[in-house]
Parts: sequence; structure tokens; C-alpha cells
Amino acid sequence: MTTHNPRQWKADPFCYLTTTGRTTGVPHTIEIWFALDPGDATRLAMMAGGGRQSDWVRNLQKEPDVTLKLGPLLFPATARIVAPDEPDDALIRRLLVEKYRSPSQPLDTWGRTALPVLFTLRPATAKPVE
Repeated sequence: MTTHNPRQWKADPFCYLTTTGRTTGVPHTIEIWFALDPGDATRLAMMAGGGRQSDWVRNLQKEPDVTLKLGPLLFPATARIVAPDEPDDALIRRLLVEKYRSPSQPLDTWGRTALPVLFTLRPATAKPVE
């Protein structure tokens, strides 16, 4: 089995997150901003501007096993919402704001209020996507 390091896609502007629909059980895929943890390539972070009301967050609360598409590869992962008192909260906010802010889009409010979600990529099971 070939292993793939997700770091090669860290500069990509987005990834694709596939959750399982909480009522239908049908896979649901969205394009979304992300950042990789610089200290651990198996950890990927996102933030939900709609908080716990975001469909993708509601889906992963029911079923935390998800799939992340980075570049041409699929990574199975497990998601968890990060609590405000965890050290990962500040890390996730900093990583995403630093990656996506611009002079025209400082992301100050989003960086403070969005819900941080951390994904743990499963080891070495990525498969090429056609």
C-alpha cells in the first residue's frame, strides 16, 4: 500500500469534506477552507461560520467518520468539535485566519466566532481519485 502525506496539499485553497447525512444516510460533499496542523500532518482543521447549525457540523455530530479529499486523494478521518477551553481552539483559529485573511477580508469576526472542528486523518489509507 502506498502512503501519502497530506502536507503536499497544505497550500490548496480548499478541500472537499464528505459527511453522512444525519437523516438520509446519504453522503454529502462540500468544498471548504481548511488548514493542516504544522506540528502533526494527521490533523486537519476547519471552522463553521454557522456554528452548530451548519449542516456539515450537524451531520458529523451524528456520524464523526468522514472523508476528506485533498488533491486527488481521499483520506478517511474522524471529526470532533473543539471546545473553547482546549488549546486546539486557539491553534485552529490562528491557522485558518492566517491562511485565508487578506486586506479586503481580515476575517476578524469569523476568526473569533466560527466553530472550530478538528479532523484526525486515518493513517496511510488514502486512495487516488479518478
